[in-house]
Amino acid sequence: MSDGQFINTETRPLVKRLASANTLWIALVLLALLVVFSALRPDNFLTLFNFQQLFIEASVLLVLAVGMTYVIITAGIDLSVGSVLVFAGVVGAQVMEAMSPGGDATNAGAEVILVGFVVTIVGGAAWGLLNGLLIAKAKIPPLIVTLGSFGAALGAAQLLTDGVDVRTVPAQLRDWLGFGATWIVPNIVIVAVLVTAVGAWLLATTRFGRYTLAIGSSPEAARRSGIKVDRHLVLIYTYVGALAGLAGFMSLAYYGTTTISGHTTENLNAIAAVVLGGTSLFGGVGSVIGTVIGVFIPTVLKKGFLIIDVPQFWQPVAIGAVLVAAVWFDQVRRRARNSR
Repeated sequence: MSDGQFINTETRPLVKRLASANTLWIALVLLALLVVFSALRPDNFLTLFNFQQLFIEASVLLVLAVGMTYVIITAGIDLSVGSVLVFAGVVGAQVMEAMSPGGDATNAGAEVILVGFVVTIVGGAAWGLLNGLLIAKAKIPPLIVTLGSFGAALGAAQLLTDGVDVRTVPAQLRDWLGFGATWIVPNIVIVAVLVTAVGAWLLATTRFGRYTLAIGSSPEAARRSGIKVDRHLVLIYTYVGALAGLAGFMSLAYYGTTTISGHTTENLNAIAAVVLGGTSLFGGVGSVIGTVIGVFIPTVLKKGFLIIDVPQFWQPVAIGAVLVAAVWFDQVRRRARNSR
C-alpha cells in the first residue's frame, strides 16, 4: 500500500471525527475571539496582567462548571450552585469569626483557616446531598429541587447574617489564596486547575465517570446493567455541592467578604459554560475539557468588550447568542446521530 493510499484510508476518518467534535468547534470559536481582540487592541489585550486577570476571573466559575458538567451529563440540572456557594462561604466565615478573639478573624492563623475550609466544603456538600436525595430517592425533578434549594440556601445565608456580609476574612487567607502567586501563576488559578484536572480524570478514566455517562445515555439501561443509579446520582449532587463550597471559599479569599448578593447568576453562567463546551442538555455526552473552553468564551468576550470600549449591555447579548448557537448545534448533531 502506498503512502497516499494509507493517508486516504486512515487519515480521513480521523479528520472526519475531529470535524464533528463539539470541542474542536468551540475551541476554534475561542481562538477566533482571542485573535480578533488581540488584533484590535494588542497593547492592552496581549499582556501578562490581562491574561492573569482572565484566569483569576474564570477560576471560581470554572470550579462550579466542573461539577455542573457531571450533572448535565446525567440529563439533570442544578440551579442552586450560586446560592450554595454563598451559604457555604457564610458558614465558613462565621466559624472562623467564632474561633477568633473578639469575633474578628482578620488575624486568624492557619488552624482557624483550615477549620473554616472544612466547614465551607461540608456546608456545600450538605446542600448537594439534600438535592441528591430529593432527586434520586423522592423522584422530584432536578429543576424543581434545585430551584427550591436556590432560594432556600440564599435565604439561609441571609438569615445567618441578617443580610449583612461577613467582612473579617483572615488576612493570611487573602494573601495566600486570594492574591498570592507561585511564580507568575496566581494560587487561586492553581486551585482551579487542580480541580479541573481531577474532574477530567474522574470522567475520562474511572468507573465513576463511565457510570455518569451511562446514566445520562439511558438510566434504565444503566440500572439493568447493575449500576446503582440512585446512589450514583446522590454522589454526583454531593460532589457538585462540595465544589460549590470550595468555590465559596475561593470567593472569600479573593473578595475578602461573603458577597451575599454577588453570585446570583453564577448558576446560569455555569450552565452556559458547560453547554457552550459541548455537553449535551439531553445527557450522555460531555467533557470537562470542553467545559474549560466554554468557561473562557464568556470571560474573553467580557474582557475583550471592556478593552475595546463596547458598552457592557452588549455583553449578555453576545453571550446569549453564542449559547443559543451552541444548543442549536447540539440538537443538529443529535438528530443527525439518531437518523443513522
